[in-house]
Amino acid sequence: MPRHLLADPGFVRALYERDFTVVFAMAHDVGISFNRIAEACALKSDRVSQIARGTASVTALATVERIADGLRIPGALLGLAAQPWEDTAVLSTESHHGDDPMKRRNLLRGALAAGLTAPALAALTAARTDVDQTLSPDAPQDLADLEAAAESYGYGYHGQQPTRVLADLVTDFTTLRPLLTVPQPAPVRARLCRTAGQMAGMTAIVLHDLGSRRESRAWFNTAARAASESGDGQLYAWVRAREAMVPLNYGAPKAAAGLADQARHAAGNRPTAAAVLAAAVAARAYTLNHQSEQARAALADADALMERLPEGERSDTWLTYSEQKHHVHLSHAYTTLGDTARAHESQQRALDLSAPTSTMTRTLLHIDSAACSHHDGDSEEACRRTVAALTALPDGYRTGLVRRRAQDLYEAIPTEHHHERAVRELRDVLTA
Repeated sequence: MPRHLLADPGFVRALYERDFTVVFAMAHDVGISFNRIAEACALKSDRVSQIARGTASVTALATVERIADGLRIPGALLGLAAQPWEDTAVLSTESHHGDDPMKRRNLLRGALAAGLTAPALAALTAARTDVDQTLSPDAPQDLADLEAAAESYGYGYHGQQPTRVLADLVTDFTTLRPLLTVPQPAPVRARLCRTAGQMAGMTAIVLHDLGSRRESRAWFNTAARAASESGDGQLYAWVRAREAMVPLNYGAPKAAAGLADQARHAAGNRPTAAAVLAAAVAARAYTLNHQSEQARAALADADALMERLPEGERSDTWLTYSEQKHHVHLSHAYTTLGDTARAHESQQRALDLSAPTSTMTRTLLHIDSAACSHHDGDSEEACRRTVAALTALPDGYRTGLVRRRAQDLYEAIPTEHHHERAVRELRDVLTA
């Protein structure tokens, strides 16, 4: 345990009260991972995390003693007898013997004279720890767990309600803060910022899907800052391309085109997931701006990049760009252009590639297909199909982006048809 923490009044008070929620949390705040605490104290990592969150407590004396021994907390601070290793504290390189190597050598020889006893091993540990603490730290063990969590979140909702995914994402995102506040080697700092950018970006995606535009934009800004600090240009391009979908889906296509153009510039001409996404989103923005030529050029660029996209970036996650995702974007672009034949091709291909649990994506594709019916002159059929798509949704999904896409269809129907039964039914579902 760092000496400055053992001198902190709040930490000392927590030790006196054996409040290990505060003890573990403060240790974590200065860069000691829960995994490291668990290993030192012979506890399970999950239990350490639960104690730090206040959902579990320490009552057994044997556990208190293990914590004192593992974290090198003097027994007196916990109301215990002095621990064996405390007898060799004078051997520390920062002890009252100062920098006199001869005194330290003689003390260490005396401790080792009886063999590798507990006091002798503690003396060796003290000597190693004093130097170890001055070296550049390894990547915190929590970082690997958080990187794995970010990868897992990238697979989307998997049938879970968006609000549940949001709660889990933000909880894990907050655990990055103590790691970011402690000085880290540049490569570790870059990994931390990259993970923060990914998690903030995915949080923004969920908020966008739920219809919270203001919060979504704020999270995308945080994601962009983290991505920029990480030095990962492709992550920055991905964030800006995903951010462009907020104004794109909520009535500001010019703003969407601006962000998509930023993303295309950041991504460059290499075939990457971010580059294909940026081109596809730009195409959709151009169609809504009635810039048909620019839209078709962007669609051609997106197709060309997609053909050359490496297999490693084609998986179906939020952070990569799959064929299914490509056809979802093409569906909306061609639907808006009124090219219903190509739109239907992309809708069918996207549905074939979508998992049954991709509830929101499949619903958006059905609404695009209904909008094609409207473009082809059958507004009544378009309304019936949209009502069917909306009423088939669980309550937690009938909001945000899905509702907005259905509202766009309703508003595209001329007012002289609003008295028709199918149109009225769509209005009633939207206002329910």
